Amino acid sequence: MLLSIIVPVFNMAADGNLEYCLNSLLAQTVKDYEIIAVDDASTDRSAEILKEYAQKYPDRFHALYLKQNRKQGGAKNAALEICQGEYIGFVDSDDWVMPDMYERLIALAKENDAQIASCDLGYVYEHTMKMGRRIPGMDPKNTGELNPEKRKGLILESGALVTKVYRRELFFEPKLRFPEHMFYEDNAVGTELFMRAGKVAYLPEAMYFYYQRNVSTVHTVSEEKCRNRMEAMRIMLRKAREGGYFDAYRTQLEYKFTRLFYLSTLFSYMQGSQKKRIGFISELGKEMKRTFPDFQENSLYKDCTDPEERKMVSVQQKSTKTFFLYYQLLWSVRSWKRGKRGTCVPEPKG
Repeated sequence: MLLSIIVPVFNMAADGNLEYCLNSLLAQTVKDYEIIAVDDASTDRSAEILKEYAQKYPDRFHALYLKQNRKQGGAKNAALEICQGEYIGFVDSDDWVMPDMYERLIALAKENDAQIASCDLGYVYEHTMKMGRRIPGMDPKNTGELNPEKRKGLILESGALVTKVYRRELFFEPKLRFPEHMFYEDNAVGTELFMRAGKVAYLPEAMYFYYQRNVSTVHTVSEEKCRNRMEAMRIMLRKAREGGYFDAYRTQLEYKFTRLFYLSTLFSYMQGSQKKRIGFISELGKEMKRTFPDFQENSLYKDCTDPEERKMVSVQQKSTKTFFLYYQLLWSVRSWKRGKRGTCVPEPKG
């Protein structure tokens, strides 16, 4: 079989989200492919919808039903155990794709003898086939036959897992699986996939529709999800050490760890969490310092991190209580300025 498309599903029955996704996959122009949708112990009608599709399209559509919720990583792993495709693609169950996306990506991969082929995605806010704001899938200079410089670039900016097709051997020779029972599972294995690949191909065209919902993983902030992101970065470092490429790419891995483990967690937590704990922020800062004691001297950190963020990080590394008060005072002043001037004042990134 040429292609396996894996779709993790959890509580996507509302508003026709799941059907819109699955219909876009059934409309693919590529020949010889299978769709494997995995219900991750949903509590709505998602499992029933999958059963309907499996009965209607038995030659192309396969449904798996997990008894316990294992998050997206567990659902993906369950599908990987039975998939038959020479190429593998992943789609989130509230997103959808262009009809010719997989046909074109596989053709691109074959033409370039590439183990990974990527396109761009577009943000959309309703069910439509009109592409929204385009987000590049990767930097063109990091494509083609991979060398150390290109791999450095891919560690820093590899794009989304869902905009790509992967040769089967990347997940099976040797076996590679996603961490389960956690969010941000893609962050844990993305770097490893590019270390295993020899060539990468890129089509700078948006063909994946990334649906923006207020309840999606990236739009809600909780301590649990922050800890999941932290764990994903620990796994990334562990795989780098086990794979023997940590020392060669230390600068890039250190900065990626700093950005996702520490900066994204710190500022998203402070900005979006309803219940903020000083203890959690203190724990975060201490682990960052233990893992990379000199991370503030990293050249990429100095060049790529917003100066205001670097200032706040410096404060947090010295005193979490001072950082906490400073951050809240800063937000209070900015809220007052927005109300007084009626303009948008730049806010801390997160």
